Amino acid sequence: MSTLLSRRDLNFLLYEWLDAQALTARERYRQHDRETFDAVLDTAEKLAEDLFAPHYRKSDLNEPHFDGQQVTVIAEVQAAIEAFNKAGLVAASQDESLGGMQLPVVIDKAMMAYFVAANCATAAYPFLTIGNSNLLLAHGTPTQIDMFVRPMLAGRFFGTMCLSEPQAGSSLSDIKTRAVPQPDNTHRLFGTKMWISGGEHEMAENIVHLVLARLPDAPPGVKGISLFIVPKYLLNEDGTIGERNDVVLAGLNHKMGYRGTTNCLLNFGEGKFKPQGNEGAVGYLVGEPNGGLACMFHMMNEARIGVGLGATVLGYTGYLHSLAYAKSRPQGRPPGDKNPTSKQIAIIEHTDVRRMLLAQKAYVEGALALNLYCARLVDEEKTAVDEAARKEATLLLDILTPIAKSWPSQWCLEANSLAIQVLGGYGYTRDFPVEQFYRDNRLNAIHEGTHGIQGLDLLGRKVVMRDGAALRLLVQRIASTISAATVSKRADTRAFADQLESYAERLAAAAQTAWATGDVNQALANSSPFLEAFGHVVIAWMWLEQSLAASRHYTLAESDFYHGKWQACRYFFVVELPKVGPMLDLVQNLDTTSLDMQSNWF
Repeated sequence: MSTLLSRRDLNFLLYEWLDAQALTARERYRQHDRETFDAVLDTAEKLAEDLFAPHYRKSDLNEPHFDGQQVTVIAEVQAAIEAFNKAGLVAASQDESLGGMQLPVVIDKAMMAYFVAANCATAAYPFLTIGNSNLLLAHGTPTQIDMFVRPMLAGRFFGTMCLSEPQAGSSLSDIKTRAVPQPDNTHRLFGTKMWISGGEHEMAENIVHLVLARLPDAPPGVKGISLFIVPKYLLNEDGTIGERNDVVLAGLNHKMGYRGTTNCLLNFGEGKFKPQGNEGAVGYLVGEPNGGLACMFHMMNEARIGVGLGATVLGYTGYLHSLAYAKSRPQGRPPGDKNPTSKQIAIIEHTDVRRMLLAQKAYVEGALALNLYCARLVDEEKTAVDEAARKEATLLLDILTPIAKSWPSQWCLEANSLAIQVLGGYGYTRDFPVEQFYRDNRLNAIHEGTHGIQGLDLLGRKVVMRDGAALRLLVQRIASTISAATVSKRADTRAFADQLESYAERLAAAAQTAWATGDVNQALANSSPFLEAFGHVVIAWMWLEQSLAASRHYTLAESDFYHGKWQACRYFFVVELPKVGPMLDLVQNLDTTSLDMQSNWF
């Protein structure tokens, strides 16, 4: 069995639960069938195993190097990405008119999961390029799409997103990068951007930066942010590569994980280059002036779900590696066997090792279900025949995005920690990859907004928007699953349905209580515990859904697989879901312990 992902589990989620095959009845996906979906997944698995996974450790030990002139990345990275591009995977879900395959998003994300599991650092380059392309397809002009998006989808150009600045971090309202309008309708940008993944390298003809900046007359705060295309190289009228733009690498950041991805401090308009004889980096406005953050959120929300998927599969591959080790590593004897000469047993026979493996299974398979459910919602949003269904999909995505990003980043990291523990002393050595999975995954709690930011977004915006419409819809969807589970032939499934109903009701009540006083500081004081409780309720819902799907498709021939699903569901409801109670106590009691703490008391 592959130690990247379980293909059997993917098939279960895609076909037995989410019914991805039904999408082929829709006009956009009519040329596809189960056979073409499987062929894409087969290709992804083979490329990931043959070209991405082999240099996972090497790229970690040999970080990109900047000699003051250019960045050097190990050759295997470019070779892997070229194969990815040659297979047409950058444009996999795009229109045929753009060179795409028009794959459903849920299949596209399942395909992408293989590459992130194999080598998250190398996969980051196409991941960012795809997100950049999708933003410009939604908000760019036809000329911008022709000049920049088509080359990205063909694999010739790479893309980035440039938001943070050294003095601002996540506080985008405080960015200082300036954009000065020019007579030819271009702009000249001046400023510095920090933490730019994929910001500089020599692996592509061009790098297309999407940069947030302020116009001279921009209002303060986030309402005064505009978005610009700032390419590394300017393009001639015929689309060929022209002169160097004034985007300069000031230095590389050295992180604990994702060490094979260049992470850059970029200066715009520092004067090293003077494109077209003038100072400043040439930029092209995307969308409306001062409307840049709304445009950028298109990429940010996609990236948040993508970060959650990345966190999931890093936890997933760690689980599979520790499972394989536990099955093959002999050590110790059963507690009742006091004979030191008797044969040792594989460590998977020890109850505590099974506990750690079961916890990992519950975390990673629950998270993968959520990730693919969100991807299926994107397909509904884009292609559902019924307009009401499309609007509901958008509403559900709005409220689930903070969970899809944050929950896997926390709990699939915990899975990586347990994988290290299963391997014991070998786990934290570099002889086994589980320590690197942990280091790489630790970054995902920070990527695209910390847990604190996601909590503020969820409780401060998503649950109250449109007078709570998204939360009501989510509770309705959960209630529908509960209703189906109450008539299950399995007694434990019926009991879990009752348990989930109780916690879902408490969650909705807690959201109302948090805002009862109208004091925003008090309401948001426990937004992070609320986020964690919300995530646990959602993952419990995902497990109840999987339990029902397992009952529908159970066969004696694959009884072990389905029993594994039921047991992981049982673990989550017995061990994890009860943790929601104390978290919601903090929210419902309007606890101010953290809020009342004074800075000078530390």
